[in-house]
Amino acid sequence: MSSAPRPGSPAPAADGPAGPAGPVWRERWWPAVTTWLSWLPAVAGGALIALPVLGPPGALAGALLGAALAVGVLMSMAATVEVSEGRLRAGRAAVPLRLVSRVEVVPAAERRAALGTRLDARAHLAVRSWIPTAVRVHLDDPADPTPYWVVSTRHPQQLADAIARGR
Repeated sequence: MSSAPRPGSPAPAADGPAGPAGPVWRERWWPAVTTWLSWLPAVAGGALIALPVLGPPGALAGALLGAALAVGVLMSMAATVEVSEGRLRAGRAAVPLRLVSRVEVVPAAERRAALGTRLDARAHLAVRSWIPTAVRVHLDDPADPTPYWVVSTRHPQQLADAIARGR
């Protein structure tokens, strides 16, 4: 059997700083099953739109087009969180780990407040609604008004540990 990690699970930690060996930590934000299921109407809609005009073969083509649209949109939402080469990357954004002062785990029970009443409006958010936990990465950069990042992760303690190892 293969020992490859499951999709969405963090990559195993490398020894020492990341380099040719790969990232220290990596997680892909795959959409939840319910999010994939919510796109079924796009498949059915594609079939129903094409059916009266092109008949059954057109309905099949319309369904395939709707499925391709759904997969394209959902794959574009599947960003990556990675700690490598002395940087934390969340989606397209990146911050050098030398600017990180501390990392806090945000449990699922506290996530709503962390993104609501206790959120600093200057914070950078790299979150996905289908991921219940996160980390708050505090920054110490006098040139940047961003006090911290909130980053979604299914494995908050492992991400916090990887950031601490990478600093």
